[in-house]
Amino acid sequence: MGTILILIQGKKVAASRYRILQYIPYLEQYGNCCDVFEFPRSVMEYLSLFRILPRYDCVFVQRKRFHVPFLWIFRQRARRIVYDLDDAVMYRNSLSRSPYSKTRLRRFINMVRRCDAVIAGNTFLADQTRSYNGNVKVIPTSIPASRYSLKDYSTAKNRVTIGWIGDHGSIHYLEKMRDVFEEIGKRFSGGVELKIICDVFFDCTHIPVKKVQWSSETEVEELKDIDIGVMPLLDDLWSWGKCGLKILQYYGVGLPVVCTPVGVNKDIVSHGDNGFWAMTGDEWIQYLSTLIEDAGLRKRMGLKGRSVLDQGFTREVNSPRLLDTIKG
Repeated sequence: MGTILILIQGKKVAASRYRILQYIPYLEQYGNCCDVFEFPRSVMEYLSLFRILPRYDCVFVQRKRFHVPFLWIFRQRARRIVYDLDDAVMYRNSLSRSPYSKTRLRRFINMVRRCDAVIAGNTFLADQTRSYNGNVKVIPTSIPASRYSLKDYSTAKNRVTIGWIGDHGSIHYLEKMRDVFEEIGKRFSGGVELKIICDVFFDCTHIPVKKVQWSSETEVEELKDIDIGVMPLLDDLWSWGKCGLKILQYYGVGLPVVCTPVGVNKDIVSHGDNGFWAMTGDEWIQYLSTLIEDAGLRKRMGLKGRSVLDQGFTREVNSPRLLDTIKG
C-alpha cells in the first residue's frame, strides 16, 4: 500500500486522461491511495504543495518542468518523483520558427536529472532523456480497450466521412491540409465530408465540414460515425515526440488510417496493411481516394488496425508496468 500524489495539466486534457487518470482505479485496486491536483498557478499554491509533499510515497509529475528554486525545494521534500512526458517538451512546438530553445532544454535537463524515474511515451522521447537520467521506461499512450467497440460497417451512409479528433493546440496540422480536402471534395462532389471533433473548427469551400464539439461522453460514438481517420503532422522534432493517440482511438473503433509517417506513427501504422503513410499532398489525395472508393478495403484495414492495440497499446496491458515504475 502506498500514497501517490498525481500532478496534472487538467482533468479534461487528453494527455492527463490517457497518461495517468485512466490508471487510477488500477492503482487503487492494489492498495494505493491517489490524490490528484492540477499544477499550482501561484507562489502560494506552490507553498501549499510543498507542505504536503512529505505525506506521499511517490509524486507523479506530468510534463511540467519546474523552475530551479521550486525544483530544489520539490526534490528536498518529495520522497520519490516519477516524471512522465508524451511530447517533445525539450523543443519548441511546430508553430515556432526554430525548434531549439536553450531555456526549454535546460529546464528539461534540470527536471529529469532530479527525478527517480522517467516514463516516456515513445522511443524518441526516451532517447532524448537517457543522457540525463538512466532510469527511463517507455510506456506508450494507451486506450482502454474495453471502452472502445467496433463500428457497424453495414450502416448505410450517403457520404464517406473523413474524420479527425484532437484539441485546439493540434488543429493547425489538419488546417494545413485544407487544399487536400478541397481537392477530395471536388473529386467526390457530394459523396464525402470532413468531420472535426474538437473545440475549434475551420471551413472548406468544396467539402462539407461537420463540426462536433468534443465530449468524453460522446467521443467513442462520434468516432464510430467516421469512415477514415487521419493524423497529419509535420516532419519536425516536436512531431517526432507525438505518441499517436488519435490513431489508437481510430483503431479502437476499427477505422483505417492515413497519417504522416513521423515518430510513433510509423510504428503503429503499417503502410498498405492497416492504413497508409502520406507525406506529400499528392500522396494524401491518392490514399484518401483509394479508401473512399473501396468500402471493403476500409473494413479490412480497420479490423487489422484494431488488432494493433493488443501489441501493447491498451490500458489493460500497461497498467502493471505503470504501477511497477511508480513503486520502483
